[in-house]
Amino acid sequence: IIIIYFEFKLYKSETGRPINRHGQLNNLQQATWTQVKGKLQPAVSVKIWQAALSALNPNPTDSCALYLSHADLAALPSRVSRHNSTSSAHFLSRLVRTCLPGGTSRCILMVCERSDMFACAIVRAFPIFSRRSASSRRAEKTQLNVEFITVGQENRPLNLTVLQCLANAADGVRLAARIEIKAVGTELGVTPVIIREEELKQKVFGGTIYGVGKAAVNPPALAVLSHKPDGATQTIAWVGKGIVYDTGGLSIKGKVKRDCGGAAAILEAFKATVNQGFKDNLRAVFCLAENAVGPTATRPDDIHTLYSGKTVEINNTDAEGRLVLSDGVVYASKDLSADIILDMATLTGAQGISTGKYHCAVMTNSEQWETACVRAGRSSGDLACPLVYCPELHFNEFTSAVADMKNSVAGRKNATSSCAGLFIGSHLGFDWPGVWVHVDIAFPVHAGEHTTGFGVALFGQASDDPMLNQVSPLGAATMKAASRDPVERNCKRRRLV
Repeated sequence: IIIIYFEFKLYKSETGRPINRHGQLNNLQQATWTQVKGKLQPAVSVKIWQAALSALNPNPTDSCALYLSHADLAALPSRVSRHNSTSSAHFLSRLVRTCLPGGTSRCILMVCERSDMFACAIVRAFPIFSRRSASSRRAEKTQLNVEFITVGQENRPLNLTVLQCLANAADGVRLAARIEIKAVGTELGVTPVIIREEELKQKVFGGTIYGVGKAAVNPPALAVLSHKPDGATQTIAWVGKGIVYDTGGLSIKGKVKRDCGGAAAILEAFKATVNQGFKDNLRAVFCLAENAVGPTATRPDDIHTLYSGKTVEINNTDAEGRLVLSDGVVYASKDLSADIILDMATLTGAQGISTGKYHCAVMTNSEQWETACVRAGRSSGDLACPLVYCPELHFNEFTSAVADMKNSVAGRKNATSSCAGLFIGSHLGFDWPGVWVHVDIAFPVHAGEHTTGFGVALFGQASDDPMLNQVSPLGAATMKAASRDPVERNCKRRRLV
């Protein structure tokens, strides 16, 4: 990566902007002086450029100033482990945050292979949410240009379709800081279906979405955005947990303002993929509520009937995410006739213990999809790691003497993230014939006080867009193999998100 900043007046690059250049060292060495000199001369000579390249020794990263604080050259790790992305997305975000100085007009030049372009790491260094008084007084907007030099075998020029895909994904990652379903629907020409307040209760969502949010000033809601193109052969549903503020209910805990990261990621992924030509039926389902404390709040020992018809004894009001998602996935199956259902949520604190703060946790009823989702994580930079899927050993953690199940586990040291996912899957039924994928993003969804937009980049496929196909759970190689097998070619399960 090359980060170059030219805001001084004596020496200017061709753009007149400060610039950062980033990339793996072997990629940077493939970039010729002819390709970069227009942004560096006259302040940086070919001799300085070559000396900087020779000085870089990434372990795992390294950076070198090319000219005072106006131009930096930074190198990403040359090698990564099998559970990391070749794009080194997390290191890239850190380098951009630490190397990029202030200014209103800057440029980042990324030197990479074409397969690593989709990583949304750069945009994650620039969150949109701020209530600092200084930011509101700023007269002029900050402009950041990101340019690419592709190296390796596929170093052909980028076409407008690829650039538009990158722009849509980048916008989605930043805009995941808020949930504006009606605004996205208006932009896409889609009218959302919204079920709220007493209507939720009347439609048998009273035990969960309504039950979780009924004590809040802002009423709970179930919202759906639908994309139904001509020629669609299957229906895919994305279900997002949108607990916009979580006190824990009567099982009270500290404040949580990021418990709606799943719904936010799905909203922006829906927008990005529809804009890129999603070719199957796509439904985005949002389970929205505030888990508040009040006279009408759900109490421990209450028994609720879920949309699946199963009864749940509440033994922890802070385990509310699995309740709303259970209704969401059953609604997607029963009312929307989805063949493939993916739910995404900031579901458990145990996810951070299981897979850490960089990898989301994935659970699915299909081994093929488990492998595909891990592969998609490496391609997109939104890393994924599988959870144990073993309902016959773990689901008895929810045993209740008075209801079909409890909503929280009996033992805290028995695969609790897996158990939470199994709770959701149990309402679809463990013998449900479709594909179900559960994604827990509790820790990757945030970096400090800001959202990362994690999850937006995991979505793709079912689209003619080559960039989305490249980062999809069933990538191009798998699709080519499937195309040789007529059974696989006709299988509705071969495409997801």
